Amino acid sequence: MTIVVNPHNPQEEHALLAFLDSMKYDYSREDETFVLSESQQKEILERDREYEAGETETYSIDEIIAHFNIKEK
Repeated sequence: MTIVVNPHNPQEEHALLAFLDSMKYDYSREDETFVLSESQQKEILERDREYEAGETETYSIDEIIAHFNIKEK
C-alpha cells in the first residue's frame, strides 16, 4: 500500500513521524530537496522567457497524443 502525505509545515511532519514511530510502522520518506545544475536552471529560465515572449507554441494533451501516435490504454 502507498499513502502520500504532504504536511503543511515542519511541526506536522514531526508529529506524523512521531506517530508512525510510536505505532512501530515501517515507512520510507522521499526527500523533495533536489538541486538543478546551472545549465538546467538556465534552460528553464530561457524556456520561460521564450514562452512569455510568445516564441513557443503550446499543445493540448490531445494534440500531443495524436502527434506521437500514442495508443491510450
